[in-house]
Amino acid sequence: MAAELTPGIAAENFGSACLTDRRALRRTLLARRLALPSAEWAQLSCRVCAHLRAGFPQLSAMTVGFCWPLNHEPDLRPLIEGWVNERRKGFRALLPVVVAADQALAFRAWTPGTVMFADRYGIPTPASGDFLIPEVLLLPVNGFDSAGYRIGYGGGHFDRTLASLRPRPLAVGVGFELARLASILPQPHDQPLDAMVTEAGVFRPCR
Repeated sequence: MAAELTPGIAAENFGSACLTDRRALRRTLLARRLALPSAEWAQLSCRVCAHLRAGFPQLSAMTVGFCWPLNHEPDLRPLIEGWVNERRKGFRALLPVVVAADQALAFRAWTPGTVMFADRYGIPTPASGDFLIPEVLLLPVNGFDSAGYRIGYGGGHFDRTLASLRPRPLAVGVGFELARLASILPQPHDQPLDAMVTEAGVFRPCR
């Protein structure tokens, strides 16, 4: 991806054997992220939020889906709360709701005062509310490459969601440079990102 803000860190060259086994690759990438000390994770998350705010100022007036941070994923809540508090016309923050294991995600509005419950995966989720359509999705990644493809947890929820929504939301990946790969060897079902944001900046796919 060509850097828009600051140059990225060179991709690590994982062996082809590891790349062909996505389960092993996910475990490797997840372990690397979980090994981040809490203070470093918080600092990196702040930098991701800063690049999102600077690189995508239009998001503060749009319907934005984001994810509750799990397993040391970037914590976007300070940024989202800031946009909520700005009260700009058109802004809504949404969190995903897992309707069924093999279906696209649904989304409900979220504010810091929203009543939440833990879903079947233990993820905090809005307890009630109408289902809404996001204009933008901020998607956490376990891995990503220069072509704009991501590796998640393997459930396929976001790939099905992006494939089903019309119009397709702007899809922005969020992660850390330790997740950068030369290629994830994308499969036919993999949905590409429109941009990727890490602590190093905003990057656009090279396809």
